[in-house]
Amino acid sequence: MRNLNSPLTRRGLLATGGAAVLALALAACGSTDPAPATEGQTAKSWSFTDDRRESVTAAAVPSRIVAFTGTAAALADYGVQDKIVGVFGETKRADGSPEPQAGDLDVDKVTILGNVWGEFNIEKYAGLRPELLVTHMYDPGALWYVPDESKDKIVKLAPTVTVSVARVPMTQPIERYAALAESLGADMKAPKVADAKARFEAAAESVRKAVAENPGIKVLAASGSPDVLYVSNPEVNTDLMYFTQLGVEVVKPEKPGDGGYYENLSWENADKYDADLILLDNRSTALQPKDLTSKPAWAKLPAVEAGQIIGWDPVPRFSYAGAAPILENLATAIKNAKKLG
Repeated sequence: MRNLNSPLTRRGLLATGGAAVLALALAACGSTDPAPATEGQTAKSWSFTDDRRESVTAAAVPSRIVAFTGTAAALADYGVQDKIVGVFGETKRADGSPEPQAGDLDVDKVTILGNVWGEFNIEKYAGLRPELLVTHMYDPGALWYVPDESKDKIVKLAPTVTVSVARVPMTQPIERYAALAESLGADMKAPKVADAKARFEAAAESVRKAVAENPGIKVLAASGSPDVLYVSNPEVNTDLMYFTQLGVEVVKPEKPGDGGYYENLSWENADKYDADLILLDNRSTALQPKDLTSKPAWAKLPAVEAGQIIGWDPVPRFSYAGAAPILENLATAIKNAKKLG
């Protein structure tokens, strides 16, 4: 999955003076494969089979973890905050406040290796002495927010775990990150985790109830850019897939592009699909309602005229704590929505 509003070119990551540091770090990694281990952890070893179906092993349970910001936030929700030393991906806004995907992660206690798509400071990464890198996987073998041009250098510095977050319902990556956190020492029976799971389950039921009480509400998930309105596909996007399992009628685009994630609509064709409720990408990389006021086609959409719009994060926090508010907000929006067609 591509960041919808990212430039096609990416910045160089290494300053000339840092090249020697990186070379030494890569050399120190060597090429020796880790010893085989069984799934889980023992007093002397650790292993986890990720969604590439690769058994990722280490001599001990990793205690210095670097992760995509949303991934780090999910792991923190499960109780491994103290092991996270670095993050990459949108983490802080221009005013210094945390991005929504950072959740409850203390962003002032981690090293930010890159704050936008394409940024990943390898020299800083090496300096953190990472023992594990964790990120999402949208397409087979792809490491979310790890730049392709420097991927080979990055993966040599520490074992890497990926969790699939596309073409599966949202509950799957939530459970997979929970399993990873548990393997890293998190207590899944801790009150904070148990309470979050109970809240998530109640929130899911509230969506089912809202749909039953207010049937026929058509929901469109979209992201705005200066030239294009992206309409997301519930057959690929994991949260939308789960919404449909809960009974939500999510608009399916007829002609999704590469990867099947979304259909590109010119603003002249922004009204192609009827919708009673719009889920609008709330990330800083996408245009927000105040930015879209200059788009006549946007203003004329029935859901916009009716004020039936809620924020939506296409890359949600895959934990019970992260997903529960999403479902609660969706349930409220569906319950209060009016049929517009």
